[in-house]
Amino acid sequence: MDTGSEVTMEHNRHHVSLAEAFALVPREQFLPADERRNASSNVPLQIGDGQTNSQPSTVSDMLGLLDPQPGDRVLDLGSGSGWTTALLGVLVGPRGHVTGVERHRRLIEQARMSLRQADLDDVDTCDVEFIAATPGVLGLPEAAPFDRILVSAGAGALPSELVAQLRIGGAMVIPVDGEMLRVERTGSADDDVTVTRHGRYRFVPLIRD
Repeated sequence: MDTGSEVTMEHNRHHVSLAEAFALVPREQFLPADERRNASSNVPLQIGDGQTNSQPSTVSDMLGLLDPQPGDRVLDLGSGSGWTTALLGVLVGPRGHVTGVERHRRLIEQARMSLRQADLDDVDTCDVEFIAATPGVLGLPEAAPFDRILVSAGAGALPSELVAQLRIGGAMVIPVDGEMLRVERTGSADDDVTVTRHGRYRFVPLIRD
């Protein structure tokens, strides 16, 4: 049921794989009308406000590294069109929760509309919400800790305030200085992390204004 900021979608009974999630959540539904003809192309596409819908291979790589589990609470930072947020909603299933945080209010409203129109009524997914970023704040510290954090914008350095929003044992996938990192929080201190590196990618910059 749509509450204006949240859409609840629950029906089917099984947790879907990443490949199934891509089949169930159509990219074109989350694109502007003039870009939908390009939905099958493995390229980033413009969605307005200087933002892009990442190419499917990059989204697949990031979600594979993130490895969201059924029941996880997930923060999707820089949710943009809402496509990855919806994919995450399918992957964590009805016991999970996914929050997309975005700076641009027009994109938030468009993502909510796209989610309503995506015809996911028969998909076993969770509560998915889109909210506006707070100026000067990275992430959503008041709702922490999260099991998983996905960051779809490039940071110059690993943001300690996002690490702090992970539960111990949780993981974040984030591009830092052009390199994709998987960061697992292993303890309560800022530097209690295990970082693995997964190749070079290009993203719009991570901004906290």
